[in-house]
Amino acid sequence: MSDKIDAATLQAAELLFGVRYTDAERAQMLGNIDAQVAASVRRRAVALGNALPPATLFDPRLPGFSMPAQAGMDVPLGGVGLPGSDEAIAFAPVRQLAGWIRDRVLTSARLTEIYLARIARLNPRLFCFATVTPELARAQAAKADALLARGTWLGPLHGIPYAVKDLVDTAGVVTGWGAEPFMGRVPEQDGAVVRLLAEAGAVLLGKASLGAMAFGDIWYGGTTRNPWNTEEGSRGSSAGSASATGAGLCGFAIGSETLGSIVIPAARCGVAGLRPTFGRVSRAGAMALCWSLDRLGPLARSVDDTALVLAAINRGDAADEASIAAPFGWDASRGVAGMRVGYVAGDFGDPLDAAVIEAVRGLGAVPVPVSLPDLPYDALQNILFAEAAAAFEDLTLTDADDELARQDSGAWPNTFRKARFLSAVDHIQLDRLRRRVMQAMDAVFGEVDTLLSPLAAGPLTIIGNMTGHPALALRVGFAHTRTRRMPAYLNAPVVEAEGPVHRVPHAVSILAPLFDEAAALSLGRALEGALGVAGDRPALD
Repeated sequence: MSDKIDAATLQAAELLFGVRYTDAERAQMLGNIDAQVAASVRRRAVALGNALPPATLFDPRLPGFSMPAQAGMDVPLGGVGLPGSDEAIAFAPVRQLAGWIRDRVLTSARLTEIYLARIARLNPRLFCFATVTPELARAQAAKADALLARGTWLGPLHGIPYAVKDLVDTAGVVTGWGAEPFMGRVPEQDGAVVRLLAEAGAVLLGKASLGAMAFGDIWYGGTTRNPWNTEEGSRGSSAGSASATGAGLCGFAIGSETLGSIVIPAARCGVAGLRPTFGRVSRAGAMALCWSLDRLGPLARSVDDTALVLAAINRGDAADEASIAAPFGWDASRGVAGMRVGYVAGDFGDPLDAAVIEAVRGLGAVPVPVSLPDLPYDALQNILFAEAAAAFEDLTLTDADDELARQDSGAWPNTFRKARFLSAVDHIQLDRLRRRVMQAMDAVFGEVDTLLSPLAAGPLTIIGNMTGHPALALRVGFAHTRTRRMPAYLNAPVVEAEGPVHRVPHAVSILAPLFDEAAALSLGRALEGALGVAGDRPALD
């Protein structure tokens, strides 16, 4: 095959971009297209590290945006006696663990040993920890107990053991991004979120597994499992964070989301997952997949817990060019009577989802049918594909992508290769479409206070990620299904394997206006109380 670009090459390439030129137009391009290609190739000689963002940064705020007023943090801690079994302690929400530690009826050292023992017993079945750090955890727990003995309590996360997704740097601890080419990567500094949690007194148990380079649940250690059905994966890339939290292997976990990777595994594993507003939580020291989409957020066993964690990691940070300094507060006693809760009626065909609308009505809130413009929302995923292919260009150009375990048509290697054929002009037009979708969501939130959405239907997972809006995923009931296979792409039909039926969590998400996570938290807390399913545990022992 000749490397020379000729008219036939151009004509064949037109099919890749959905355009058609004339013979005369192709002849004209042949006069200087070689220089255009050569310039692109020369650029590849410049090393661009994963942490270097584009010059153009995404900001979710439209002109005229006003930051919502924030109440102070008021979440009740404790309230029940210390259980007699280690398992019951392990599954307790952070709000209860925090009260027991504050009141010195439970030590951080004991709680840490409970979790380390559960990790040792269950991680070989769940593959939810890539690395466990027992020495570090014990040292941090001892420090937390010593501070408390001297009368110093750092707040609700004091002495609470947690896991962090293995794309956030931890000094001296392997941070392998779930991908074979990076298995030996050891950072020198902690990521911003890890530092903030240390300041809050939290105890790091280890690194939660993630799908390679933040996609899916397959990593170099295997497939992270759903604790409710260990024959199936945890699905989204915060797979380990969701699985470990749902299985009672940590108090809470930190995950990340680019296109559903907090809310979707949270739904599968039956935990609460909070995707904050884009820019609220610093990503400094975290792997970049898509600079205009990536977010870090908490996964926990109650809605209250996600708020407690978000309060600890909410801080503006000059080290993250997309960071937006914003206050955060939430009064957990805030009611939802009169709250206008939007929903797209056509997305609520599942009886479990429809029942949530009735629960909203029973809480005194007002369900409000809304509609979204008829736009090609799925096309916006090409923004992610282009940025991700740029973030990991070296893997494609050096064939290191061949080392990755997952090699199907929906996996990163194939996606990155295809992304080389995305049009730059179309990319700019997609960015303009993104702005139009932002305007549409702004109009919707002019009519409602929150927006309720099933996680398995409709375009709102894509929309909310592209617009930067926060979302809270929470368990609302249980479905009975056979083992589900990992879909090749978001919103793909779920395929069930042959075999027994399993009782697994069913969840919805609550979207809220920019920087108004408190609205989603209030509705989520009310639903959590009304539906009474948050305390159920998977049968692992």
